[in-house]
Formats: sequence, C-alpha cells, structure tokens
Amino acid sequence: MGRLDQSQRQALIRRSFLFRDVAQPILERLAALTVTKHLERRENLFSRGDEGDALYAVVEGLVRIWVGSDSGKELTFSMMEPGDVFGEIALLDGLPRTANATAQEATLLLVIQRSAFLSVLESEPILARHIIELLCERMRRKTDLLSDFAFADLPVRLARKLGDLVVAHGEIDGNEARLGRRFSQTELAQMLGVSREAINKQLAAWSHKGIVSTEDGGLTILDLAALRAHAAIDRIDPV
Repeated sequence: MGRLDQSQRQALIRRSFLFRDVAQPILERLAALTVTKHLERRENLFSRGDEGDALYAVVEGLVRIWVGSDSGKELTFSMMEPGDVFGEIALLDGLPRTANATAQEATLLLVIQRSAFLSVLESEPILARHIIELLCERMRRKTDLLSDFAFADLPVRLARKLGDLVVAHGEIDGNEARLGRRFSQTELAQMLGVSREAINKQLAAWSHKGIVSTEDGGLTILDLAALRAHAAIDRIDPV
C-alpha cells in the first residue's frame, strides 16, 4: 500500500463534512498531524463501546460499519470505500463507539487522533464555529432521511439502496448497470435491516419483470429507468 504526501492527506481530510470548507492554513495543520494505519482483511478497527478517539479516511480498501444483536443478527450501516471519511462524531465528543468497523479487505487508513485535533480546535475559534454550523445542517438532513427510511416499504428502500450502490460501484451502459463489487443478499438485508428471504423475494420479483438479473452470483440492473421509478414512488398509504 502506497505512501501519502501532504497534498494527498489534505485532499482526504477535506472530504470530511467537518473540513470541506475550512481555510487552507487550518487544513495544512490538520494534515500535518495525521498518521496512517494498515488493516488486514477481516481485521477489526474498533468495536461498539470502544473509546471514540480518532477520525479515519479510507485510502485503499473497504471498511464495513455495522452493529450486531444478541441473537446474532447484523445490520450494516455503510460500506466505507476509498475517499470516504468516518468517525467525525467521535472526534468531537470522545464518547464510546456506537458501532463496529471491520476491514472487508486489506485496507489503508489515514488517521487524525482526537487529542491532536482538539489542540487545533482550541486555538482556532473560526473552526469551532464552522463545525457548529455544519452539525446543525447535518441534523436537519438526518431527520429527513430517517423519515424517508421509516415510511418507505421494502421495494422503495431496496431500489434506493441499489441506486446508491450503482453510483458507488456500478458500471453503467445505457439503461443497464452491473455492480463492480459483489453484494450478497445477506449483505443487502443487513444494509436495510430486513431478512435475507425478503430481499430474495423482491429480487426474484424484479428478475421476473426483467428489472434485475442475479445470474452467476452477481447483480445486474437490466432496467435502470424501472428501478428509479420504484425508488421514486411514494407508497405511504393514506390514513
């Protein structure tokens, strides 16, 4: 895995919503404090309940953010790929992690330790004001997303999730797209908090209609327009 120069470190840090619009001198100070961390495939970065002591940016590889229940079920919150940044809230409050993070393949991370970040924050009031404004904006957006998730039924949620995966991993050719990474039905179920059987049933229905194909263990969207139509439909029943 490659080494990072200061300009690359700065570019990665700026991808965090916390630092997207910060002044260049502040960005340079933050980049100078970063270190790198290597993870092997299936190696755990942190577990739920661990001290929240750092922010991470994925340089290479893939990191799964997830939680598990006492019964053994798992829910995947997100898959962090190169360029993605996570751990912002822990960087600010230092409270225990609320989820697990596991490398899905060999991974290189850029890391800012909380103690180093706080030294910059305490000496840069403009950075503190910037972060407060961004957090307020993010809270408003999260409320909208949670409402959307709570009231949409499975076809809508699955269509939207597949749309997100196409943007992140898809090879689009006209009205078709093939996912570059393989996502199992179990992984899709974990992303949406439903059973694998429910995902299987919905994909089978869409396969019958010619919207998707699950041949050879991969997933191909045969009709992107139809998938987008499912994602856009408001299926909330009137009271």
